[in-house]
Amino acid sequence: MNTRIRTTLAAAVALGAGTALALAAPLAASAHVVVEPSATAAGAYTVLSFGTPHGCGESPTTKLTFTMPEGIDRVTPTVNPGWTIEKVVEQLDEPTKDSHGANITERVSSVVYTAVTPLPTDLRDVIELSLQLPADAAGETLAFPVLQECAEGQTDWSAIAEEGEEEPEHPAPTVTVTEASADGHGHAAEADASSDHESETASADAAETTGSDDDVVARVLGIAGLVVGAVGIVLAITARRGRKQA
Repeated sequence: MNTRIRTTLAAAVALGAGTALALAAPLAASAHVVVEPSATAAGAYTVLSFGTPHGCGESPTTKLTFTMPEGIDRVTPTVNPGWTIEKVVEQLDEPTKDSHGANITERVSSVVYTAVTPLPTDLRDVIELSLQLPADAAGETLAFPVLQECAEGQTDWSAIAEEGEEEPEHPAPTVTVTEASADGHGHAAEADASSDHESETASADAAETTGSDDDVVARVLGIAGLVVGAVGIVLAITARRGRKQA
């Protein structure tokens, strides 16, 4: 095989690799259900923004069920015009008191969002839940399992990675709770969560920031694809010029 042929093949391979990397970027960005909390302090009121991934294979998403971990009793779902909302409530074995001293005899165990129109696999949405993190959970990682049901099939995002092991195929979204704020139970965050204006702002910000970690991966893959593609173009031009000169 002469030099010109080898150069042309190398250029073709480089172009193909660049294209593959560029196409892989958006897939990597939507691989998991991701969650972004507006606050993480123990006892704080926070808005959890869940970014939905692709559907089940090629099947569109029809329903999302968010399971609440123990210690979270009240949840306020954000209205989303593309979904209907249902809160599933269960009775507590023993009554407890909230941060204001009120008796609590039941808790929201899960929140179900059902799509008005099935969400296509090439689109994403953001689901927001407002809640108070447990006051005694500092240092803990709370898992929020999500059951994603589709027109055909389902994906259960509930696996928990054990320390030292690789990430499971369908990990549950998690939030790591930090130490309580200076006032002890996040009054400032509570005021923000109860304000309509702040809620709208949080919604807009969540749409931009959800899945930021995956976006970094997507950017890296995209840049790598562009670099490889550029190298391929240069090699292709060089090979063409070599043939003309010959």
